Amino acid sequence: MKQNPSPKIGIPRLAGLLALSALALGGCSTVWPGNPVAPQAAVGAVAAQSCESLAAGFSYPGTSVTALEKIAAGQVKRPGITETIPEHCVVTGKMNERISPVDGKKYAIGFEMRLPTQWNGRFFYQANGGLDGMRTPAFGEILGGGPRSNALTKGFAVISSDAGHAMDSSTPIGGGTFGLDPQARLDYGYNAVAQLTPMAKALIKTYYGKRPDKSYIVGTSNGGRHAMVAAARDSGEYDGVLATAPGYNLPRAAVAQLWDAQQFAKAAQKDSKTGRPNLETSFTPADLALVSQKVLERCDALDGLRDGIVSDLIACQRSFDLMRDVPTCDKANGSCLTATQKASLAAVYAGPKTRDGQPFYIGKAWDPGLAGKDWRTWKFVNAVGPRDAVAAAFVFTTPPVSPAKLTGAGTSLLDYALGFDLDTDGQKIFATDSVYTQSAIDFMLPPAATSMSKFVARGGKLIVAHGASDPVFSALDTVRWYEGFRAVHGQATEASARFYLVPGMNHSRNGIATDQFDMVEALVAWVEKGQAPRAIVASARGAASNLPNPEVPANWASNRTRLLCPYPAVAKYNGSGSTEDASNFSCTSN
Repeated sequence: MKQNPSPKIGIPRLAGLLALSALALGGCSTVWPGNPVAPQAAVGAVAAQSCESLAAGFSYPGTSVTALEKIAAGQVKRPGITETIPEHCVVTGKMNERISPVDGKKYAIGFEMRLPTQWNGRFFYQANGGLDGMRTPAFGEILGGGPRSNALTKGFAVISSDAGHAMDSSTPIGGGTFGLDPQARLDYGYNAVAQLTPMAKALIKTYYGKRPDKSYIVGTSNGGRHAMVAAARDSGEYDGVLATAPGYNLPRAAVAQLWDAQQFAKAAQKDSKTGRPNLETSFTPADLALVSQKVLERCDALDGLRDGIVSDLIACQRSFDLMRDVPTCDKANGSCLTATQKASLAAVYAGPKTRDGQPFYIGKAWDPGLAGKDWRTWKFVNAVGPRDAVAAAFVFTTPPVSPAKLTGAGTSLLDYALGFDLDTDGQKIFATDSVYTQSAIDFMLPPAATSMSKFVARGGKLIVAHGASDPVFSALDTVRWYEGFRAVHGQATEASARFYLVPGMNHSRNGIATDQFDMVEALVAWVEKGQAPRAIVASARGAASNLPNPEVPANWASNRTRLLCPYPAVAKYNGSGSTEDASNFSCTSN
């Protein structure tokens, strides 16, 4: 088995980059110098044949259509979507069906496509999250919290995929056992998107009589990783890429989740029946609310306004000190933390390190959103449940762990997480052998992520957004990625990429945040009109929202809006007008 040495991961420059004048609020139609593609809008079409006859006229290598269904306008509804979902054709199928020579199971790249009768001429790849394994309905979520619309409603042709494997829900570990098959690993990492994209465009041509004029790939979490991988492994198929909470460094982040669980276990009480630590007892909601409040006390006013939002995240990392700013006591009571709790949380926020002190994955950003319910779920439940522990054991480790070791009597995923050794087990995400010829780092990460040279050279557009309080994928890791991208491309970055931090937001959505936004519209305007995105308006989801967020503070207006500014600019109050209205804020460089 070949192994790579422990990676040396530098801590990002927290000072940020100098903002350019182009980051001012507002947009304009521009063909950037050196941009090889003049903006051109997609042209729509109407279905050229019936939904029922589509399979008879479509042929593509290795592909079979297994079901067709015509859906009338308004027949289906989605949570929070008040617009009528239009008439469309649902196509279900699979590609590259096979029997694994390793585990003997049947695999295929399953997909669902939804093709609106009235089409806007655009293709939308819905990159799904987690461990995939399900053909999530292809409505084309536009990301953020409580979206008011979706891609299908906007008129896109949408595809969704299980990324090459069907989820096995028969056991807690079943979601990741596809990792025993080496090809399924590659399909999950990058190959499913590569295989499905040209097939989907061929199906679109069969149905409408023309190929899509513009193509977009959109996803959050692992879906955000899929999107960034598509840009980095550019095949010329996508004009625009949107990634939020991008898990582009997913193998390292999954290992970090296990390491974090070990730190929380030091402050946790043991279950009286099993003797195992109950991670949820390490920090109560009141404990994390205390830390959140102390972060606000230090950082809220750094952007010039005390409003319950830390807009200047980078400055906050210099200003807040857990040991200094949070009181210490012998027993936590909602107004203090024990020394053990503080040491545990400090270690988690500093990031995992090997025994010789080398960083394995970057630390997290202090932000008041750590009081969010989603934060607790990801750190105390998902890390040691059927997400990160399973992914690390079967998908990212070479060779994979034997399922018998996690299903035997007296064993659990928690035992695996708490027994995971960063120095030895952690190195297996870099390993290969004669069966698994690509390491997890090879098949999961976007190659040359800070360059994406081919995508950039042909005029591709990339928007990335990340919640400041993401408990899984550190926002500081995405800051570091963007700074690396800027270092490679310089001012030409303005023609290719935008990065937005979302204060207070947890993983993909939720938290104490204005987490409702539509970056799909911004991406389409950039690709097709040359309108480079500037500030994007985000809304709080108060009680009157289409999908309320119960974590919106009572002292916020239920319809509060804020600007999301292109990094490194920060939203600052202009000094007059309602502080609940984004129109009274500007994006400003420090």
